[in-house]
Amino acid sequence: MAISRDTKQAQVAVLADLLSTSKMTVFAHYDGLTVAEVQKLRRAAREQGITIKVVKNRLVRVAVSQNEALKDADTSGLTGQLLYAVSAEDEVAPAQALATFAKTNANLKLAGAISAEGKLLSVDEVKALATLPSKNELIAQVIATLTSPLNDVMNGLSGNLHALLDGVEAKAV
Repeated sequence: MAISRDTKQAQVAVLADLLSTSKMTVFAHYDGLTVAEVQKLRRAAREQGITIKVVKNRLVRVAVSQNEALKDADTSGLTGQLLYAVSAEDEVAPAQALATFAKTNANLKLAGAISAEGKLLSVDEVKALATLPSKNELIAQVIATLTSPLNDVMNGLSGNLHALLDGVEAKAV
C-alpha cells in the first residue's frame, strides 16, 4: 500500500533530524529477517542508544540531501532492502550492534555507513569499526596508560619501604 505525501514528508523530517545529530549511520541488508528478529535487534540497539529505522532508500536520499553536512555524500550504495542504525553518541556503536546481531542472524548483512562528515564507508571499513573497543573501553585504556607510571613509582617506593621495615624487624628480634 502506498503511503501519502504527508506521511513521506513527515518521515523525511524525522530522518533529517536523526541524520543531523548522528555521528554515524550504518546500513545493512535485512532480507529474510522476521518481524520478531527486527524487533529484537531494535530492543538491543535501543539499550545502547542506537535508533534503528526501516525506510525507503529514496526517502533517506532526500533526507541526506537536506542535511548541510551530508548533502554531498555518495548515496549510490543505498540499494535493496536496508535498515539504518543511527547513533548520536558513539561513532562505533551502530556498527558494533549490527555486527553482533549479524553473528547470530545470517540474514543481516552489513552494507556500509555514512559518517557525520558525509563520507561513505565500505563494508570492510564498517566491519573494522565493529571490532574496535567501545568508547568507554578506550577511555579506560587511556586512563590506565596515564596512571601506569604513577603506579610503578608507588610500587617501587612501597617495595623499598617493606624491605626497610623487614630489616628493622629482623634487628629488633
